[in-house]
Amino acid sequence: MKFSIGGSLKLAFRPWVEGLENIPAEGPAILASNHLSFSDSFFLPAVLDRKVTFIAKAEYFTSPGVKGKLTAAFFKGVGQLPVDRSGARGAGEAAVKSGIDVIERGELFGIYPEGTRSPDGRLYRGKPGGLARVALATGAPVIPVAMIDTEKIQPPGKVVPKLMRPGIRIGKPLDFSRYHGMDGDRFILRSVTDEVMYEIMKLSGQEYVDIYATAAKRQIADAEKAEKAARAAADKNADNSGDKSGKSDKSDEKAAE
Repeated sequence: MKFSIGGSLKLAFRPWVEGLENIPAEGPAILASNHLSFSDSFFLPAVLDRKVTFIAKAEYFTSPGVKGKLTAAFFKGVGQLPVDRSGARGAGEAAVKSGIDVIERGELFGIYPEGTRSPDGRLYRGKPGGLARVALATGAPVIPVAMIDTEKIQPPGKVVPKLMRPGIRIGKPLDFSRYHGMDGDRFILRSVTDEVMYEIMKLSGQEYVDIYATAAKRQIADAEKAEKAARAAADKNADNSGDKSGKSDKSDEKAAE
């Protein structure tokens, strides 16, 4: 991916990068990034010399048809790890185990603490499961990363990307060794996650929203559904008014006759 797609991405989009010196030349680390676009998982590895392993939803590996097989082959080829998100607890456990395995191999583990792409470009509350538990279980440093403007290149649902320069800011490693082995304490997990999200916010300059992105997506979907229903009702009322007006006109014509 680095020598084929990665090279093409850098040539076509010319991403700018700050803080590359914060990525260790060797040894394990966790890269915790905001998530604006599907392309985030391509731009970040493309600018690094080392391999980054992300977890990816299992649907990318199990979709039917030729397209599904090609997608699965690609994700397997670049070393991404499938996680079944059908059950919240099961998905969390799978993410933690996958992350620990990557760290124990001395590699870079990439994770999006928000759990899903931002629906509107803002930064949402980090989920305290995968990120904090892997960090506390392994003692690996957490490196905050901010993707800049990738949502403008490829918004959700857009197939053909727009040619423009995205940015990547890489922060200094965060050491949570003082909490090592305390991955069963939910208050510690929340504290670690919030500290990482605060650093991502400073790097990205995004507005922070203290709710989960999944909840925000539901709110947006509900609002769109309500707006659609309101438009349909307004159109129906307009049609009914037109029908009544037409009947009234015909009555007037008969009366005139």
